[in-house]
Amino acid sequence: MSDYRPPSAARVVVGVSGSLGSTTALARAAVEARRRGAELWPVLAWEPPEGDLAGRRFPASRAMVPQWEQLARERLVEALREVFGGTGTGLPGQALVVRGAPGRALVRIADREDDVLVIGAGRRGRLHRALWPSVGRYCLAHAVCPVLAVPPSPLESTLASVHRRNTWRLRLDAGRLERESAALPPGGART
Repeated sequence: MSDYRPPSAARVVVGVSGSLGSTTALARAAVEARRRGAELWPVLAWEPPEGDLAGRRFPASRAMVPQWEQLARERLVEALREVFGGTGTGLPGQALVVRGAPGRALVRIADREDDVLVIGAGRRGRLHRALWPSVGRYCLAHAVCPVLAVPPSPLESTLASVHRRNTWRLRLDAGRLERESAALPPGGART
């Protein structure tokens, strides 16, 4: 997990955060890399919790940078294990952990016209969009290569609905959940 780059192999660069949406995107990126005969570059971009500006204003937080970077590495390894069953992808390429805003980092790495940038396109409400910038929107607006935005799995939507109902202490309709899960093909993803 370093900044090594081979000369000019075709690449599929994928943003990984550890979320369900990003693991769905990672799996889709692997399919795309195999289809294209390209390298797979999973990238986890991280920033200090309060951003780089806080690090300059509060020098004591700089001591935490190695731990934050280690946590980012562990999150990437966990995502690789979740999707591939181990830390290897079975494809040529390089897994990277980079410090920086995710959108900017992904666009900086997927910097060739023949690259493909894969991102998870999660569902976001108005409040969420207003408070947190969208990595996907940034990549779509600034990438020099094609961007593949992978929608969330239907299972992710069902899990989010259950979580909301639990948060608000609303009654769960177990029959509806059972019907929805029965409608999903093996593996939980609709094709």
